[in-house]
Amino acid sequence: MKVKIADLYDLSNTIAAPLLERFEYPWEALAHIKEFILELGPTLPADEFDNPAEGVWIAKDAKIYDSAYIGSPLIIDHGAEVRHCAFLRCPAIVGKGAVIGNSTELKNVIIFDKAQVPHYNYVGDSILGFGAHMGAGAITSNLKSDRSLVVVKDFATGETIETGLKKFGAMLGDGVEVGCNTVMNPGTVIGCHSNVYPLSRVRGFVPALRIFKDPGNIVEKW
Repeated sequence: MKVKIADLYDLSNTIAAPLLERFEYPWEALAHIKEFILELGPTLPADEFDNPAEGVWIAKDAKIYDSAYIGSPLIIDHGAEVRHCAFLRCPAIVGKGAVIGNSTELKNVIIFDKAQVPHYNYVGDSILGFGAHMGAGAITSNLKSDRSLVVVKDFATGETIETGLKKFGAMLGDGVEVGCNTVMNPGTVIGCHSNVYPLSRVRGFVPALRIFKDPGNIVEKW
């Protein structure tokens, strides 16, 4: 099951690389996003980043709509766009050129460069790789209904990995495309450049370069 950081992400495409380099699996970084932001933020160049509030660093060329809620701690990198009524509960790292759209909520996330969550998305306790895109209304569900600890499972092979986490949304590899109104259940991991059909319910591991049509119909992309 290829769910390690090295399998999912090119770390040259995120300001959070020094954090992710400490771990083998991406979800291991979730508990450390807040402290990493508070370590990194004060070292960012003042001629490139504003510090409008305690624990908040925003690149001067980022575009933040007036109606967006900006929480703390938070880093928004160069060229990112945070649109109308976005709710950045934080902690959050928003990458270069990333888009956080209207009425989208972030909570404890790393959004790689060029990733997009542009319309009515909830992204919690998750990591979105370079250029990943979630269609309108797609969400990460980050808490199981029975509140038990999340397990990452490959339903094709039966292999499982205990995460020890109660809250864990989704790990989307570089270039993943998620269709509109999809729900990614706790512990979802989607490999690089895979596509998910709209209105899907995704659970467990989807390998790289696949098309997820439904749980029993995951096909090779090429």
